[in-house]
Amino acid sequence: MKPALLLVDGSSYLYRAFHALPPLTNSQGEPTGAVYGVLNMLRKLIGDYQPKYIALVFDAKGKTFRDELFERYKAQRPPMPDDLVRQIEPLYAIIQAMGLPLISIEGVEADDVIGTLAAQAVAEGMATLISTGDKDLAQLVNGNTTLINTMTNTVLDRKGVVEKFGITPEQIIDYLALVGDAVDNVPGVPKVGPVTAVKWLKQYGTLDNLVAHAADVPGKVGENLRAAIPQLPLYKQVLTIKCDVPLTLTPHDLQPRVPDTAALRQLYQRMEFKRWLAELDKDAKAHSSSSLPAEERHPTPSPSRGEGRGEGSPASV
Repeated sequence: MKPALLLVDGSSYLYRAFHALPPLTNSQGEPTGAVYGVLNMLRKLIGDYQPKYIALVFDAKGKTFRDELFERYKAQRPPMPDDLVRQIEPLYAIIQAMGLPLISIEGVEADDVIGTLAAQAVAEGMATLISTGDKDLAQLVNGNTTLINTMTNTVLDRKGVVEKFGITPEQIIDYLALVGDAVDNVPGVPKVGPVTAVKWLKQYGTLDNLVAHAADVPGKVGENLRAAIPQLPLYKQVLTIKCDVPLTLTPHDLQPRVPDTAALRQLYQRMEFKRWLAELDKDAKAHSSSSLPAEERHPTPSPSRGEGRGEGSPASV
C-alpha cells in the first residue's frame, strides 16, 4: 500500500541513529553521526514510498501532561547526551532546508501529534504510514494506518500486530498497562509479563473486564493483579496516545516544499557530508543543462565551409 501520508517519529529516529552509529565527527570536532543516520533513513524512506504528504515529528523541550499525571513518568531516564543535543539544531535545519514539514508541540509528545494527525487522516480515508521504532504506536494501527520500523524493515498492519503481540491493536493499551513500560517508568502489574497479559486479554477481552473478574484469577499473580487495580486506570491513561491534540495543521497542510539547495549546500558543507554535496552538484549541473535552449544542449554540427576537406578535417569556425 502506498501511503498518502507519511508520519516520521523523529525522536525515535534521533535516539536510534545516535546509539546505532559510531561517534562520527567533522574536521571541526562537531558530532555528526546522529544527523547522518536520521537523514540516511529518511532519504531511503521517502524514496521508497514517495508520499504526497509528510511530517517529521519531534518531542518538544520541557514537561508534558503525563509528567503531571504520573510523578515517576520517565524519571529514571538520564538527560540527553551533550553530543546528541548538539546535533538537534543542524538536523532540524537540514530537514527544513529539504522542504519537509517539521512539527514539535510543547506539552505533548511526538506520539500524540502523530496520533492526532493519523486520526485526522483516518477520518478522511487517507492511507497513513507511521515510521517508528516505538512499540506503543501499535495502538494506532487500523485499516488505514500501518507502522514501519526502518531499522528492521518490519511492517505492522492489523495482522502484523496480532502476529507480533498476540493481541489486536485495540488491546495494546490494556496490554501495556498490565506489563508496564520500562522506558516510560510505568511499572504495570508485578510479575506479569507478555505471556500472562496476552492470556488474560484473550480470555477477558479488555482490562476492564479482567478487573471485573479479578477475584477469579488464582495464585500470587492474582494477588498482584488485585493489589494493582487502583493504579491501572492511571497506567492506562499515561500510556494512551492522545489523538485530539489541538493543531493548526491538518494532513493536507503537509505537502513538501521545494528544497532550499543553497541552505542545504551550506549545511552539508558544515557537516562534511561529501556524498550528498556531490549529489547537489550533480543535480545543479543537470538543471543548468536542461535550462539551456535546445540548440545549445544539442548543437547542430556546422557545415564545412571549405572545399576539398578530408572527412576528418575540422570545420572552419
